[in-house]
Amino acid sequence: MPEYLFNGLSPFIFLLLVGMACLTSLLTASLGAGGGIMLLGVMAQIVPPQMIIPLHGVVQLGSNAGRAGMLFKHVDWTLILSFLPGAIVGSILGSFVLVSLPPAVMYLSIAAFILYLCWGPPLPSMVLGRWGPTLVGVVTTFLTLFVGATGPLIGAFLKQIYHDRFRTVATFASVMSMQHVCKIVVFNHAGFDLWPWIPLIVAMIVSGAIGTWIGLRVLKRVPDRHFGKIFNWILTLLALRLIWQAIGTL
Repeated sequence: MPEYLFNGLSPFIFLLLVGMACLTSLLTASLGAGGGIMLLGVMAQIVPPQMIIPLHGVVQLGSNAGRAGMLFKHVDWTLILSFLPGAIVGSILGSFVLVSLPPAVMYLSIAAFILYLCWGPPLPSMVLGRWGPTLVGVVTTFLTLFVGATGPLIGAFLKQIYHDRFRTVATFASVMSMQHVCKIVVFNHAGFDLWPWIPLIVAMIVSGAIGTWIGLRVLKRVPDRHFGKIFNWILTLLALRLIWQAIGTL
């Protein structure tokens, strides 16, 4: 295979990233969350630092859009329409301050909020009401420009609203798709060139679609009562990983 297809990556690393796209999409589709941040962790070890978050955003857009398409009838469009204006505002605000913020502060803040949403008292009805998704859209889209994967934060918010596993996964995928579109627009405007990475992006998106298809077959076998518990523990493990990352940066 021509060397330019790998953009400086060895064939082994290229295939490793493609395989991880499949595995992480399968994980998110079947368990509700976790794949995005796992893929980000792998890419952070391989991809040039300045390209990690833009590349991750494009690949995750393909993965989430495919999952949303496969579960289209389960998407909560009322929440989507509330989230979208917030996502746009958050991306605009983030574009003005596209700088490196203290990672430890970001990681600890997100981890604390995830743990609160999973194990703390229910959010006030005002937060879960009409303007709740809009506020979450502003905050998480702003944060995703700097930390890359805010999926666990959004997942923790959605688990406060839904108890049906298909509704949760479908709406989560749709929300993340919109957020990644906003992120890509910002990075494109900032001059990040993704064209040399197109072969890898396409291969990872196709692989992610296969993983999503397999993961949704697994999801059908998980009862709602078990899904909620599994989702909680997946999010908790991701929060603990963020705390560990924060400690490592101090």
